[in-house]
Amino acid sequence: MTESGLAVRAGDDQLSVTVGAVEIARYVFRPEMPVSESSKPYLYPLRSLTGAPMAGYRPWDHRWHRGIQLTLSHLSGQNFWGGPTFDPTVTDPPHGYVQRDNNGRQRHDAFEEARSTADEAVVRERLTWIASTGDEWLTERRILRFHGVDHGVGAWALDVSSRLTNVRDEPLEVGSPATRGRPRAGYTGLFWRGPRAWIGGTVLTPAGMSDEDRAMGSAAEWLAVAGDHDEIDGGGTVLVFAGRSSAPVPIKWFVRTGEFAGICPSPAFDSEFGLAPGESWELWHRVVFADHRCDQKSVVHLADRYRP
Repeated sequence: MTESGLAVRAGDDQLSVTVGAVEIARYVFRPEMPVSESSKPYLYPLRSLTGAPMAGYRPWDHRWHRGIQLTLSHLSGQNFWGGPTFDPTVTDPPHGYVQRDNNGRQRHDAFEEARSTADEAVVRERLTWIASTGDEWLTERRILRFHGVDHGVGAWALDVSSRLTNVRDEPLEVGSPATRGRPRAGYTGLFWRGPRAWIGGTVLTPAGMSDEDRAMGSAAEWLAVAGDHDEIDGGGTVLVFAGRSSAPVPIKWFVRTGEFAGICPSPAFDSEFGLAPGESWELWHRVVFADHRCDQKSVVHLADRYRP
């Protein structure tokens, strides 16, 4: 391994990915979480090549947000996202979110591979998604690929791919709070929670600088949020490629920068889709972490550099 090469090291409940002396990511695959937070593997901390923080962890406003997670907010009445569930029939509280006994969880079953070279680190994992009843609903083959380390650009990339198979004897319906009646709350799927300091950060899209209101629910090849750090000088940018979903529903963007910083390329933003027994569904996304705050010109160059 060269001084700047990638390396992966496995422990009993987490994997560490480093570039030289910097731990850029830690994958916690056997987390300890309250039932209400829908236990699931997560990537945190996430850092730039210079060691700057690039994600948030269990914030007071949403305790179930941890770095980057792959999850589903509405799956046939089950909540694998964490926290309360949106119910349009509930008027007290007025926002319709209530804590139900429906929080599912993801179980790490095994790693099929965890290897690294100077250029990439690849982790292949098998998981099972278990409903609150204890029944197994989905099996998953997940691949995490850490790559694209470029000290000149000051960035690295993470690819997340997943093949989810319905092992229930009934169809599954994949949706979001928006598909259940809450406008613009289309979050489900891969989710990045940004650092607290990035509240008020800049939203960038291929069409130009945007904001939360205009970008929410849009469809574009990529979306980025740029913000400034607390405690240390400078800022950073997280760019997410919408990627691919094998479902017949277009990927649309859920993005926040006002209440908090977050990005989700939602595969069921405002339209639900079904998954028949035995049927598989595939997802693929790319996330790029840059150690500087991009403007429109530089984020386009970043997207060109890391375009799949």
